[in-house]
Amino acid sequence: MATPAHDHGPVLDRDGVRLTVDDAIATVTLTNPAKRNVQGPALWRALIEAGRLLPGSVRIVVLRAEGKSFSAGLDRKAFTPEGFDGELSFLSLAREADAELDATIALYQGAFTWWRRSDIVSIAAVQGHAIGAGFQLALACDLRVVAEDAQFAMRETSLGLVPDLTGTHPLVGLVGYARALEICLTGRFVPAEEAVTTGLANVAVPADQLDGAVQDLAAAVLSAPRDAVVETKALLQGARDRDYDAQRAAERAAQARRLRDLAGLGE
Repeated sequence: MATPAHDHGPVLDRDGVRLTVDDAIATVTLTNPAKRNVQGPALWRALIEAGRLLPGSVRIVVLRAEGKSFSAGLDRKAFTPEGFDGELSFLSLAREADAELDATIALYQGAFTWWRRSDIVSIAAVQGHAIGAGFQLALACDLRVVAEDAQFAMRETSLGLVPDLTGTHPLVGLVGYARALEICLTGRFVPAEEAVTTGLANVAVPADQLDGAVQDLAAAVLSAPRDAVVETKALLQGARDRDYDAQRAAERAAQARRLRDLAGLGE
């Protein structure tokens, strides 16, 4: 994938993560293609920092990756006694008290949660393999545009683990319980065509058209007024947790706010 042009230098560039901002569009790039953008605590901390550094002007966040693979998932160093430099190995984490272990996993999850903030729309551009933590990082975004060579796989269960980086909720919401269960328990690859058919991805394009397709989608979202986008996203995000009448009420309240704002009567 070609690197998109930006007007400004990186806001953040460390531990396999680069953040650049071009007016209303921020781009978060995974920058360790030699290791297929494997993930670990340092990368997760950098992703958390990228979310904190987003200027208020940003409306779209594009998540992309250098190289042939989006992300091959967790760095297997996590399972060695030595672990990562300066980090506890997963084997050492297992010996921590319940509260400390829970807090550590919650910290790691923070790298995957901010992508669904109400004030932004996040778009993952996925090529090649998106495995385990890579799959969950793509699921953390609002929308997914995939190359025709994209392949998703949830391998945690086959390793004796569970997907714990916030991927289970969006996966069930996108493809349904039965298919999500089958994908997680078998660890099989989900190709791009199936991803689009099942709703896991919005569209699949040839690999050399991936950046262009993402840019076109971003431009379409930016063409709508920001406040209307924010209200619509909030309505749709909350729809699964509301019954029909509660959703109708939420629509009315949101529309009242929009009408008053357009009439110059907003707070």
